[in-house]
Amino acid sequence: MTAPPEDRFTARLWAGIEPIYAEILRHPFLDGLADGTLDRQVFRFYVIEDALYLHEFARAVAILGGKAPHPDITAALCGDAVATIEAERDQLGQFLTELGGSREDLFARQPAPTNRAYTSYFLAQVHSQPFHEGLAAVLPCYWIYAEVGKELLKRPSSPDPLFRRWIESYGSEEYEAVVQRVVQLTDDVAEGLGPDARRAMAHHFAMSSRYEWMFWDMAWRQEAWPM
Repeated sequence: MTAPPEDRFTARLWAGIEPIYAEILRHPFLDGLADGTLDRQVFRFYVIEDALYLHEFARAVAILGGKAPHPDITAALCGDAVATIEAERDQLGQFLTELGGSREDLFARQPAPTNRAYTSYFLAQVHSQPFHEGLAAVLPCYWIYAEVGKELLKRPSSPDPLFRRWIESYGSEEYEAVVQRVVQLTDDVAEGLGPDARRAMAHHFAMSSRYEWMFWDMAWRQEAWPM
């Protein structure tokens, strides 16, 4: 997506996580998606964890919608929550079928430690903190995936059809439009806030961005609980 103008709050948020985003783009998990060399068992692990993650992300966005300051924002965020559940059921369900599993298998397992930590983090913010802090905590999931999708589309097309479909879904114009709406909402919300509130938003945005890197690293390592 087109970067926000430099004088916008979200442009400063993104500038603050540029080193994190650079490490994300360098991660071997994403390199493997792009060039088709990623082990499909690693991708299967990722798909299962992502489905578990998206269930919690949809809950967080729905809760955030209920705290929104305007009914139009409530409608948009609750629509995003529904779309997230549909994506988890449809696209990830298809991936699992092709990878030798089923959606019914998902909820018989516990999320990996990093997955649990990340979802617990943003759920805590949307439950206990003001609307603007919860919004900043969920924004990286929207925004970083759009940027990653766009970046991977610049590379030669992945020879693996599953990986190519994943890349195309996050690099699509439809998804970019959703992300632009949430980025604009973040700017609109931040406009009326003082410096302390903006610092809190920046903190949550950076923390969730770190978890985004950790999530891909978790999948790459097929992270498990120690006992």
